[in-house]
Amino acid sequence: MKRDAYGLMTSTDSNEAQRAFENAVFGLAAHRPSTGVAIQSTLAADPHHVAGHALKGFANLILARSELDEPATKALVDAQAALMVRGGGTGDERTLVKALEAAVEGSFSRATDILDDGFEDRSVTFLPFKISQALRFMLGDARGMLRASTRAVARLDTSTTAKGFILGCHAFSLEEHGRYAEALAAGQLAVALQPDDSWGLHAVSHVFEMRGDTEEGIDWLEANRKAWSRCNNFSFHMAWHLGLLHLERGDHDRVLQIYDDDVRPQQTDDFRDMANAVSLLWRMEQSGAHVGDRWTDLAEIAHRRKADTTLIFAALHNLAAMVAVGDRDGAVELVSHIEAKALGMDDQGRVAAEIGVPMARVLTGLDAPADRHMLERMVANLPKIGGSNAQRDFFVLALARAMATDGNNVGVSRIGQIRQRLKADDRLFKSIEHSVGMSLSA
Repeated sequence: MKRDAYGLMTSTDSNEAQRAFENAVFGLAAHRPSTGVAIQSTLAADPHHVAGHALKGFANLILARSELDEPATKALVDAQAALMVRGGGTGDERTLVKALEAAVEGSFSRATDILDDGFEDRSVTFLPFKISQALRFMLGDARGMLRASTRAVARLDTSTTAKGFILGCHAFSLEEHGRYAEALAAGQLAVALQPDDSWGLHAVSHVFEMRGDTEEGIDWLEANRKAWSRCNNFSFHMAWHLGLLHLERGDHDRVLQIYDDDVRPQQTDDFRDMANAVSLLWRMEQSGAHVGDRWTDLAEIAHRRKADTTLIFAALHNLAAMVAVGDRDGAVELVSHIEAKALGMDDQGRVAAEIGVPMARVLTGLDAPADRHMLERMVANLPKIGGSNAQRDFFVLALARAMATDGNNVGVSRIGQIRQRLKADDRLFKSIEHSVGMSLSA
């Protein structure tokens, strides 16, 4: 048995595999493009590396693509076979495989509980901690994220290799609860301890955005550009935050430059890249900017993926892209797939039923919240879509725009009241208010 640098007990007897696996874990923590190669190197050095197979399985699931369900399932089968070869493996490995089994079955929530419970006494063991945080992020489970990160931070000491990375996760969890002063302190400490902690950088940028500290946010991101530009496509998301801050300044030309150079430098169909691009273009158009033909590639990708409801968060962004170019048939078909998903009993089936279907009908203009009770229920259920408060603000704004279009002054006002609990007033929401002759600040 070997304990890796991040605290995980593995049954491998290969030093080469262990080094490669530690590189993979670091890559996961730092959002490095080399992570996949490191996983491959791990399994090449030790084909029965249980944790390597488990990490490969989770990595496929987190990409939330229907075509990756099969490779994720195969990784689970390989991990289970590796456990048998290793005589049952270590307790840590068994917990990882059990959690992966739950995740493959469609229950990320059960997988996170397995990870949190299995490592309750060793909560700073980084890999299960980070996987749990990632899954809870996709579930919109901010409460669970904060509970786990608080427990881990309480056990940090000078010997904890991943101290900076864990603090970065804690900073983000605090930010999602509106505890901005604490989040800022934790995030800045995380980056000071671990300059490669892009998630900590990210958490601090969230604080500046949500508090309306536009100039500080721009300065923070530009000063740390060298660090986040080394990331995988997470760098596109960091640039998205930078674009939002410049949009708040009203600098549309700069936002378009950031979009072309940093947010959408590649026409990928990764759902996270699509979410960045779709939500930024939508905000720009709502702010009066001309975005040219930039919707075209997004709408084409969305149309190709219109039957994929693996993650409702992704499906709704795809829907918005098709609506933006007037692809009515594609949009209606995707809505029907979301409605079918809502009949399922897994995590995303429940998300589709509780918020996916009503939100999809709002985005397509097929429906709008019929009354205050329905509006309150939709806003309350929005976190279940997953992502961050900043990402879900796209849906909040879309709800407000739909109600403004219907002349629903009361609905727009209510959304403004709810929104102000977490986010400072901004240009875009004011423009939506004004479109129905309102000003909450008056």
